[in-house]
Amino acid sequence: MTNVQQGFPKDFLWGGATAANQLEGAYDVDGKGLSSADMIAYIPKEERGITNHAMEISSERIAQILSGEFEARFPKRDGIDFYHRYKEDIALFAEMGFKVFRLSIHWARIFPNGYDEQPNEAGLQFYDNVFDELRKYNIEPLVTLSHYETPLGLTEKYNGWVDREVVNHFARYAETVFTRYKDKVKYWLTFNEINVLTISAFTGGGVVIDREENKLQAMYQALHHQFVASSIATKLCHEIIPGSQIGCMLARMETYPFSSNPEDIRQAQHDNQMNLFFTDVHARGEYPRFMNRYFAENNIVIQKEAGDDEILKKYTVDYISFSYYMSITVTTSTEGDKAAGNLFGGVKNPYLEASDWGWQIDPIGLRVTLNNFYDRYQKPLFIVENGLGAFDKVEEDGSIHDTYRIEYLRKHIEQMREAIADGVELMGYTSWGPIDLVSMSTSEMSKRYGFIYVDQDDDGNGTLNRSKKDSFEWYKNVIATNGAEL
Repeated sequence: MTNVQQGFPKDFLWGGATAANQLEGAYDVDGKGLSSADMIAYIPKEERGITNHAMEISSERIAQILSGEFEARFPKRDGIDFYHRYKEDIALFAEMGFKVFRLSIHWARIFPNGYDEQPNEAGLQFYDNVFDELRKYNIEPLVTLSHYETPLGLTEKYNGWVDREVVNHFARYAETVFTRYKDKVKYWLTFNEINVLTISAFTGGGVVIDREENKLQAMYQALHHQFVASSIATKLCHEIIPGSQIGCMLARMETYPFSSNPEDIRQAQHDNQMNLFFTDVHARGEYPRFMNRYFAENNIVIQKEAGDDEILKKYTVDYISFSYYMSITVTTSTEGDKAAGNLFGGVKNPYLEASDWGWQIDPIGLRVTLNNFYDRYQKPLFIVENGLGAFDKVEEDGSIHDTYRIEYLRKHIEQMREAIADGVELMGYTSWGPIDLVSMSTSEMSKRYGFIYVDQDDDGNGTLNRSKKDSFEWYKNVIATNGAEL
């Protein structure tokens, strides 16, 4: 009889995902240095473009910020003060029954400039405290080494990942944290949404793009350095932490053709290839051949050092993780209305609803994505970001009835269950923003994802008090029943 997995595996990892720069705060406490995220100012909604490209920054603007000439709010510097409230927040995650909590280590908290010879002990101790608190509740940490947190010192000295020397500094950082936390962390990720480097170079790699003559060349050279660094980190992780698992992370948005016109179909195929290129290198250990034409047509020549290809091939990832919020629909014609996206565009899909921010809501697309990933790589998968950013209303009695969030998550989890029945090997699911935090793309607080409400507005006002939304109890029951009750 054919064996079909019914429901979620017994050891399925349920939890939530965050990033240091969006929740920790304490940007200048205990020896921490500045990072790329600390330079991103809040941009009011009316001043943003449709794709929210608020994260690029010029050399002039950096100089103005550092000199104090440019005055603005920098919400990621303050986050939601997890740095001082982590025990309270982890207790709430434990109350929901989390099996895993995804967080990132802020590189500039460990090496303030990025290129320092010795690590900052106060920074190391902070994460020791966080991991100890998680262990108290039997919650596994899932740790991202680099989540849009390139130390500003590396930008100033090398223009970020464009310079090969940054690979060595990252290797020192990775070795430091693997050695320090080898008995506390077994699940790791290298670079968050690594493909974002080719969309927002400063966000993904601390690269100030106006310093580069050939912008595409600089982006893909920086990306190559991250690929090599990721493979080196994979090697180090396996050597230092026996039994550890380390993965890559992609911002994945399944791309559909707008019509059955072969030109639309080819455009969608091309866009999917360009997205999956990143996981091809991580999982297969080599650049796919279709990139040769793209590089040739765009005057891109990747500078490799001797041994790079061998490193990429030998040290591939153990699993593939990704974010999934929406799908994209593309066309080569002028038909279709533009659709919003977190960093991606496309046209509106007439069969889908959209979020408050215009993102196309497509639960079935998650099943499609899972099947396509597994067909392509046959490696374990981990959904490490998925959620609904929405406006939440606090009632007079303090309650928050976020039925829209529950509905969004329910439909996506249903499709995860279907994908598992399809034969997909899925390790776990960490919903994005289990607690409200500062938005990556817009630096807002009003764009809320959490099961836990944080009393802070877009201007930074509020008590920072935490309170439970209706989705808190719902997700608690999902975990308790291992996804049987949605």
